[in-house]
Amino acid sequence: MSARSTILAPGIQAYIESTMVSEAPVLAKLRAETAALPNAQMQIGADQGQFMQMLVRLLQAKRYLEIGVFTGYSSLAVALALPPSGLVLACDINETYTSVARRYWKEGGVASKVDLRIGPAAATMEELVTAGQAGAFDLAFIDADKANVDVYYEYALRLLRKNGIMLVDNVLWSGAVLDLATEDEDTRALHAINMKAANDERVDASLLPIGDGLLMARKR
Repeated sequence: MSARSTILAPGIQAYIESTMVSEAPVLAKLRAETAALPNAQMQIGADQGQFMQMLVRLLQAKRYLEIGVFTGYSSLAVALALPPSGLVLACDINETYTSVARRYWKEGGVASKVDLRIGPAAATMEELVTAGQAGAFDLAFIDADKANVDVYYEYALRLLRKNGIMLVDNVLWSGAVLDLATEDEDTRALHAINMKAANDERVDASLLPIGDGLLMARKR
């Protein structure tokens, strides 16, 4: 959930942002407002948002599933890239932070595309499966509590269509995943999901040094 890379040298990160990132004014405004919050590090960076927008366009995505909204930067970025008929189904448990997201979805002209579900994400995803939504999504982004990342991974695989893309954020965890002897539950869960994806015959996976590490998996 880091807004800037914890892996790349600051100069390299600044070079990427200055040469390659073109951020919509409403996204820049949201990023600036979020920067004043105590948990500002939970927001993805502008470079990651732009990468996600590119994926939407490459996939010609129409339906996007988001697990973990915070103040809405990733959902807003994706919604802006989706076609007018596109859908963002966003899962979160925090009304305070998502109230900021609602304001910016409206300001960005994409509120009609967003279906926000407040409640435990696993329960929401189970409801989607039960409602016949398996295979109905083109792109999924997991950026919520790390201890349950495997649960979200499994549900996302069920909800994605063939050749759909899953993204899992923070999989380098500021380098903490290098400590294989760690007792930290979140770190262990993130290392485990990296290893799982690398050996999962249901997906093709790659780990990208964007932000705090972005796991990208294509459903076969």
